[in-house]
Amino acid sequence: MSDQPLPPALPADLLPRAPLAYENPAFLNSADGRLIRILAEYTEPLSRFRRERIQDTVVFFGSARFHSRAEADHELELLANSYSAAPAPLEEQPATASSIAAGTATELGLKRAVAAVEMARYYEDARRLAALVTNWAKSIPSNKHRFVITSGGGPGIMEAANRGAHEAGGKTIGLNIRLPFEQHPNPYITPALNFEFHYFFMRKLWFAYLAKALVVFPGGFGTLDEMFEILTLVQTHKLAKPMTVVIYGSDYWKSVLNIQKLVDTGAISPKDIDLLQFADTPEQAFALLQKGLTENFLQPEQLAAEARKDPLATLTAEEFLAPEFAKTSL
Repeated sequence: MSDQPLPPALPADLLPRAPLAYENPAFLNSADGRLIRILAEYTEPLSRFRRERIQDTVVFFGSARFHSRAEADHELELLANSYSAAPAPLEEQPATASSIAAGTATELGLKRAVAAVEMARYYEDARRLAALVTNWAKSIPSNKHRFVITSGGGPGIMEAANRGAHEAGGKTIGLNIRLPFEQHPNPYITPALNFEFHYFFMRKLWFAYLAKALVVFPGGFGTLDEMFEILTLVQTHKLAKPMTVVIYGSDYWKSVLNIQKLVDTGAISPKDIDLLQFADTPEQAFALLQKGLTENFLQPEQLAAEARKDPLATLTAEEFLAPEFAKTSL
């Protein structure tokens, strides 16, 4: 037995230690902790983008509700909601081949059967376009990852974009949002760049913060919201950078939106139409993206590099680590 004296007994009425504020879930999840939660959704993605050497992105928006063509050929199943893992009610589903043959398909079912095939084509187009951009971006000399394909992280067009980039061997980002119904990030997102946000506005910030180009595929309320949010930031010069915006699927979008009406009524300036460029094939869209990204960023960067004897001499530490965070005023 040791001859060391025993430590003095603690008083029976001694209070337990209080938890540290940043380890107190009751506080962190309360209304008073909201500011810390908001800051966390800024600083935690920022640290990961820096660690993964992400310089800038190309963002894909589009419907979350349709499957790929391979899946659609087996069963044209429409999801219940954007990001939902559950299917829509039977009466809202596209008509099946057997119901069409039997003459029992509803008018809505017939319309959605046609639309489901068309939307499956857009899935494959988004997949190919993402691969084209990724292969090109990988060829750009840089110690950072350029023009990384980014989506909302869910199914549908978002999955197609991440899938195309993944298949091309590039990193790819998913900015998911936590919703009250079952949903999961798609499996093609680079694991270190798989994010989930509580606050829509913080997620929107990260869509805009690093983006150098935007591709908008056919979609619904969410796609319209995200598209017009970025267009408004560009129109009002709140982004300290040019933005190439490609609207994919001219037949779809020109039937949904009458942009010329906005010009005719004076709601927007005629030059605002120039913010939008339409494409109907992955090759057309890629040509527009490559041209915009090269003229707006790669060529100016090359000229600036050639003008400096020491490329790092005039750069601050912030610009060297993450140029986009220093240059963007958003």
